[in-house]
Amino acid sequence: MTNERSEVLERAMGYPYPVPSHPFVQLGHGTFDPAEVDVDWEERLQLLAYGSNAAPRALAHKLALSADPVLVVPAWLHDFDVVYSAHISPYGSVPATLQHCPGTAARVHVVHVTKEQLALVSATEPNYEPTRLESVDCRLDRDELISELSAYISRHGCLLIDGSEVALAAVQSTGRCFAEMSEPQVQEYVRASLCPAESIEGFVLGNVTDPALAEARTAALARRQPVLS
Repeated sequence: MTNERSEVLERAMGYPYPVPSHPFVQLGHGTFDPAEVDVDWEERLQLLAYGSNAAPRALAHKLALSADPVLVVPAWLHDFDVVYSAHISPYGSVPATLQHCPGTAARVHVVHVTKEQLALVSATEPNYEPTRLESVDCRLDRDELISELSAYISRHGCLLIDGSEVALAAVQSTGRCFAEMSEPQVQEYVRASLCPAESIEGFVLGNVTDPALAEARTAALARRQPVLS
């Protein structure tokens, strides 16, 4: 039981999880060099990943029912930043969403998926709205410009602290104008705001084991701002 509790806490606090700094292919729990995999990636759909959806551990979980590999390519998304959403995820994290931020470039990833894989990922995103981003400036590391791609945008808007969005410290950016916090820091802020008498461990475990409680706490995060305002 102690190990299970530790794993739950690690998963919640470890968001958005490590991602290789170079392009890679994920197949099941295996991470490979793209040169090792013979796939026509031009036939795939392009999905913007700015939170955990580029992390090998997340892809292995979300695409466990897929026998196909995915290609993940680092990119820079201009005039946006990656900020915290005003909700608690089913696995206990306070996850990310996007917000316009002129002059900022956020480190993101483009995941090349099949239609079937996109459906599998969508099934894991109940708190997000599938959205088609148009006329954006997303540049792959090989300097290829992508102006349209799919993304998941939080249905709950951005978490506001002292009246402003808060960027993920774990996400690299240039020209960042929002204050930033780590996942443990933002978890502590939400805990102190909603249930100051509870320990951080009790707070996280309660959110994971009681979906209704997590939903009520999400609703209590009253100060919100529409995403992509």
